[in-house]
Amino acid sequence: MTGTPTPRLREMRWWDIDPVLELERALFPEDAWSRGMFWSELAHARGPEATRRYLVAEDGGQDGGGRIVGYAGLASAGETADVQTIAVAREHWGTGLGARLLSELLRAATAFECAEVMLECRVDNVRAQKLYERFGFEPIGFRRGYYQPGNVDALVMRLTTLPDSAPAAGAPSAQGTQTHD
Repeated sequence: MTGTPTPRLREMRWWDIDPVLELERALFPEDAWSRGMFWSELAHARGPEATRRYLVAEDGGQDGGGRIVGYAGLASAGETADVQTIAVAREHWGTGLGARLLSELLRAATAFECAEVMLECRVDNVRAQKLYERFGFEPIGFRRGYYQPGNVDALVMRLTTLPDSAPAAGAPSAQGTQTHD
């Protein structure tokens, strides 16, 4: 990726749903989210009562118009936040884009005043698990048969945040990843 500009992160908006769906289907063909699922999440991502934070990573164009090469989303409820999804286009794996997206989600969890961040990750997605562990997430259990089709188990992970420090503070220069939560 030498010489390639770093993708810029920005808030996901409704007009991003189609390109996000294209990437979603390429990365997760068997259990891709639907258009309605993304619409529903974005409906809770703006305004004073927002409980969601969704981002896209856009490659190219300074004033928009670039290609979406990653996205991520977080939902908050009380003192708990849940990483809903993180996805990075295959050609951007290993560039640190997954770590950048996760850092932004953790900043959002801090802004939502969440004391812990939860996520589910496929048990066979070692790349994602390593990223989460570098950020301080710890495995706490399993959800049997969580990912369908295929009946693949989910590893449940948790990050407990401290009130005086942002969870992303001191985040390592982790490699990119893709996961579907």
